[in-house]
Amino acid sequence: MELLPSLLSSLTTVDPGTLDQEYNVVRSQTLMLKRDLSWTTEAGALKENIKKNRYKDILPYDQSRVVLSLPTTDFDSDYINASFIKGASADSRYIASQGPLSSTLTDFWRMIWQHDVKVIVMACREIEMGKRKCECYWAPVHQSAAFGPFTVCNQGETCPHEDLVVRALTVTYQQDSRSVIQYQFLSWPDHDVPYEPTGVLDLLERARNSQGTHTSPLLIHCSAGCGRTGVICALDYIHDLLVTKQITTDFSIMQIVLELRRQRPSAVQTKDQYQFIFTAVVCMFERVLQSAGRQFYCNAPELKKPTRTPASPTKRLSQQTDMGDTYAVVNKPKHPHPPSAGPAHSVVATPRSSSGSRSLPPSHHYDNDPAGASAAPVYSTVRPRAKPQLSATPVYDTASPANHGLREGPPSLGNNGEYHLMPAEHLSAADDDYEDFSSSVSDRTSLCSPGGIGFNCRIQKPRGPRDPPAEWSRLER
Repeated sequence: MELLPSLLSSLTTVDPGTLDQEYNVVRSQTLMLKRDLSWTTEAGALKENIKKNRYKDILPYDQSRVVLSLPTTDFDSDYINASFIKGASADSRYIASQGPLSSTLTDFWRMIWQHDVKVIVMACREIEMGKRKCECYWAPVHQSAAFGPFTVCNQGETCPHEDLVVRALTVTYQQDSRSVIQYQFLSWPDHDVPYEPTGVLDLLERARNSQGTHTSPLLIHCSAGCGRTGVICALDYIHDLLVTKQITTDFSIMQIVLELRRQRPSAVQTKDQYQFIFTAVVCMFERVLQSAGRQFYCNAPELKKPTRTPASPTKRLSQQTDMGDTYAVVNKPKHPHPPSAGPAHSVVATPRSSSGSRSLPPSHHYDNDPAGASAAPVYSTVRPRAKPQLSATPVYDTASPANHGLREGPPSLGNNGEYHLMPAEHLSAADDDYEDFSSSVSDRTSLCSPGGIGFNCRIQKPRGPRDPPAEWSRLER
C-alpha cells in the first residue's frame, strides 16, 4: 500500500511515445523468447485439428495448451484452442480460449466440465459488423439447448447496465448438474479498447465475487482469445498482486504482458490495448487508495492522468487501415448524443425495469432460437450510397453480402455519413467487396469505349457495298 502513491505517480506521467516503444519491445522480445524457449504449436497445426482454429495464425503453445481428457464419444480429440495462464496467487488461474466454433461447441463444454469452471467472462459479441466472432454456446432465456451430451439451461438473464449481460446457466451431464455464471461484456470493439476502464474493472469485480473461494480456473474468451482476453487477464493478474501484497518497486506492466505471452500467443494484441492497461491500472490504484481513506489527487501537471480522446466513428473507420477487418464502434461517449435523423445509424433503446435496473435490449437475439431469427441485428447498419450513374472515371459498386464486413482500406465517410467512392488503387487485390463495372485502361482510349460516357458516340451509317458506277453497267457490243 505504501508503494501505490509513488507507482501511481509514475504511471500517470508515462509518455504515450514511451508506451509505443515498450510495446515494440514486447513484440520483439516475444519473438526472441519463442525462439529461445523452443515453443511449439504442433498440436494445433495437425491436419485433423486445423479446422478447429478460428484463426490459422493463433495456435496455442503445446507447452501450455488445455488438453481435453473427458471422453464423450470414441472419436473425441484432446485438442481445443485454449491455454492455461498462471495467476499471481495460483497456477492455472485462467483459461484463455478462442470463442467456440460450431464444430467445437461440444469440446468447449467438455473443457468447462473437465475443469469445473464456475465463471465465464465473454469479451465479445456473437456477431460483430456482419462477421461471426463466436458461436452461441448457451440457450435462450428460460430454455434449454443440447451440445453433444451436455444440456445447457438458461435460468435467467439480467442486465445491470447496457454494457453487460449476466446469464445464470445450468449444465447437465450424465444426470449431474452444475451452475455456471457467464458475464458478456458488450462494449469492447475488436482490435480496439473501451472508452473508459471503469466498465471492465466493474466486470472483473463481479466475476471475482461470483468465483468466490472456488479454485477452478476463470474462463476468459473473446473471438481469438488473445487481444481482449489478454487485457482482462493482465488486469485481474495485477489486482491479485494488490490483494496478495506482491506489488514491489520493480512493478512492470511490460513484464506482466511478456509473462502472459509466454503462455498464450499474441496476448494483448495492439498498442491501444497495451496503453489501455496503464489507464485501467491507474484507475484501479486510485480506487484502492480511496477505499483505504487515502485520497490521491491528480491535479498537479506532472501527475495529471493522460486522457484518451475518443475518436468519432468516422475517424475510427478511416484510421483502421492496418486491420484485416473493420468493426462497428460500440463504445459510447459519457454524454449520450441525440439520435440522428439520417438513416445511417439506428439507436436501440434499453428500457429500465420497475426496479431501476436495465432490462435486456429487445434487439438481442440468439442464433439457435427460431423465434428470434428475424430479430433486428445488434449492430447498427451503415447503408452505402445508391449506385451512381456511369462516369468517365472507374466506378465501383459497393456489394453488401450478408457475411461480409468492411475490409481493409474502407472508403471514407462524408459529413452526411454516406460513403464516398474510392479509386481502385486503394483497394487490395483480395478485396471482393467492390465490383469493377468499367473496362480496362486500354478500352478507355476510345470515346465509344464501354467505360466512357458515350455522348459523342453517335451511330454512323454502316459502310457496306455500294452500287457500281452507271458506266460499268453498259453492255459492250
